[in-house]
Amino acid sequence: MTIEIKVPVLPESVADATVATWHKQPGEPVSRDENLVDIETDKVVLEVVAPEDGTLEEIIHGEGDTVLAEQVIAKFKAGAVAGQEVAPKPSEPAAEEKGGETTPATNDVLSPSVRRVLGEKGITEAHAIAEIKGTGKDGRITKEDVEAFAKKAAASATSEAVAAPVGRSEKRVPMTRLRKRIAERLLDAKQSTAMLTTFNEVNMKPIMSIRKQYQEQFEKKHGIRLGFMSFYVKAVTEALKRYPEVNASLDGDDLVYHNYFDISIAVSTPRGLVTPVLRDADSLSLAKTEEGIRELAIKGRDGKLTVDELTGGNFTITNGGVFGSLMSTPIINPPQSAILGMHKIQERPMAVNGQVEILPMMYLALSYDHRIIDGKESVGFLVTIKELLEDPTRLLLDL
Repeated sequence: MTIEIKVPVLPESVADATVATWHKQPGEPVSRDENLVDIETDKVVLEVVAPEDGTLEEIIHGEGDTVLAEQVIAKFKAGAVAGQEVAPKPSEPAAEEKGGETTPATNDVLSPSVRRVLGEKGITEAHAIAEIKGTGKDGRITKEDVEAFAKKAAASATSEAVAAPVGRSEKRVPMTRLRKRIAERLLDAKQSTAMLTTFNEVNMKPIMSIRKQYQEQFEKKHGIRLGFMSFYVKAVTEALKRYPEVNASLDGDDLVYHNYFDISIAVSTPRGLVTPVLRDADSLSLAKTEEGIRELAIKGRDGKLTVDELTGGNFTITNGGVFGSLMSTPIINPPQSAILGMHKIQERPMAVNGQVEILPMMYLALSYDHRIIDGKESVGFLVTIKELLEDPTRLLLDL
């Protein structure tokens, strides 16, 4: 029986999609629920799985093709092929004895997320299985293994290039739909908003002391480490309550004030920067905030974020400090009116009560739409965040 493989129903705001990666080729046996192809939209990557055990019969739309919702992209023949065994499901043990060693089967070694990273790095599955030593359970290849292999290969290629400059080359790779969308939104923000950035700095010693004192107890009770982001989110939500203009947005000629606090958290993923939303951040404890941020970060890394998780948000926090950035001017995430940039915590000599002290300082940068927010509100908002972070007990006492 031949089954048509179709593009999934796309989110309401997405008009079309791109065939990103075919994980199976015509004639290959496939297990039920095994990933056949990745469909990339402006926001998320959708996995299309095999409906039954069988064989991929024909690919109608190849990688890079633009497709619409429910469009037929391939034909699939249900039922095992004579003389071939259908690849075992990931949950089933599958290994071959070779020279006294047990080697995991191909489909077990390469998970969908690993295949996606391989595609981004330009490494074939066959090459990966032959060259990459898996460090995961039962010898499975992990994404970290692929990253390390690619980094080593790049270093080797660079070394060879230095030794033999005559072999210079170029690699042309089409932008992904997500990267194109990011570019469009950044340009739109620069061209359609009256963007201005104001700066301040904050002494992080009080928060660092709290983390050092209570980290072990916090982790033991809640099962998650106490990070800096939960304090940032708490300070931002409190500052938004005091300065509602920063939590507002423009809709035509109307200024819309939001009485809820959905915070977008900028997350770096292999496919680009995304901003999943932490809903009702004002009602979350520090532990729940940390859990929510970790969950969004993991989903972003694995390409599992849903459209709903990427939609909305009244204010964005981006933390370039994790990459070593000392200062930046972040770009607003439309239709929001402001974005807060956090940066690297750097020890600097500071004048305190007439004495010089070495303190862990961090620069804050607030980019805002001057059509909505005046200088007084923007500076007051940033000073409020500074004061709350420098005296975090005020966050707990609601002062």
